[in-house]
Amino acid sequence: MTDVLFAFILILIAGLATGLGGLVVFFQATTNTKFLSGCLSFSAGVMLYVSFAEIFPEAIESLKYGYGEETGLLVATLTFFAGIALMAIIDKFVPHNDDITEVFTSECNEAANRELCIKEKQDLKRTGLMSATALAIHNLPEGMITFIALMYDPVMGIAIAIAIILHNMPEGIATAAPIYYATGSKLKAFAISAGTGLTQLLGAVTAWLLLQNINYDTEAVFGIAFAAVAGIMVFVAIHQLFPAAQKYGKNHIVLRWLFAGMFVMAASLVVLGYIF
Repeated sequence: MTDVLFAFILILIAGLATGLGGLVVFFQATTNTKFLSGCLSFSAGVMLYVSFAEIFPEAIESLKYGYGEETGLLVATLTFFAGIALMAIIDKFVPHNDDITEVFTSECNEAANRELCIKEKQDLKRTGLMSATALAIHNLPEGMITFIALMYDPVMGIAIAIAIILHNMPEGIATAAPIYYATGSKLKAFAISAGTGLTQLLGAVTAWLLLQNINYDTEAVFGIAFAAVAGIMVFVAIHQLFPAAQKYGKNHIVLRWLFAGMFVMAASLVVLGYIF
């Protein structure tokens, strides 16, 4: 029971990290895009390293144990790319706006052109709400996979939670900024950005209920789940985080933060290995 409670608390913290990103609206009128670029690239490095160095190898070992050497590797590989395909489908059919540069440089002048200003605010509000909806949907499976990992291997589960926390913060900025500029309400912008992360807790509860009813080979179930998770995280890092980082920062700086994220994740795994 203690392990389950710890998992729920950690996943709640990870989900609320979107709110930490949303806090930016309380401290500055415009966002430092260089800082945002660093956050995005650092998060990408964290997610890539933990996926290839920890999660996918663990998936292969679990599936080899359940299916044998050759079949286990085949299932792990296919599931990895199935995770990528799943995120590609979600990305295609869940509308969201990845380009948030205009949000930070908006200069809406009501006195000069009131009609244009009203339209711009409506567009920004729509962008923010679409981002919030998309993130809420994306966060549901993240909560599930983090809970499953924590139940199977605390080191890997904590590593995944750290990776999710780090990429949730810039997502919170992307949600809160347009809503703030559209409504003028910092509190509303923060509340919506924080609320998008709470679906991760719902995902954790769903995973907990599913695990209560698994009566067959749990090694195979965990292996398949981890292989899919690795694919999902690689997709998020390469398709969303890294391109956005390059858009808002210079290439050599982006690469520095990318490798810094990898190093921090590697060091974290070593430390967690000694603790657990």
